[in-house]
Amino acid sequence: MSNIDPVPGYQTYDQPSRPDRSVRHQTATRRTAITICTIADIAAGLLALWIVLFLLGANQTNVFVEFVRDTADWLAWWAQDVFTMNTEGLRVALNFGLPAAIYLLIGHGIAARLNRA
Repeated sequence: MSNIDPVPGYQTYDQPSRPDRSVRHQTATRRTAITICTIADIAAGLLALWIVLFLLGANQTNVFVEFVRDTADWLAWWAQDVFTMNTEGLRVALNFGLPAAIYLLIGHGIAARLNRA
């Protein structure tokens, strides 16, 4: 065996390199940003769905409607009765719409900040 013969089991061609740390970090950051956006969108969507169900006069004893109402109450507990109107529909729209807008703004703002980093 001469000095230029390859060692058995040793690959002489250039092996593909593993992605460097910055590429893996960017991928993880983007996944985190997408997850945050998704959570914010789902929260805002549930709040908006409750507003629509309430305004359309959905049967509040229905299991699905109860689930949406309970979830919306849980998501918007901190904004309950911020607005006290005589019109019930407007009160529900504002008291549940405000948290929906805030969740969207904060969630997408954090995601945009992560994507810039």
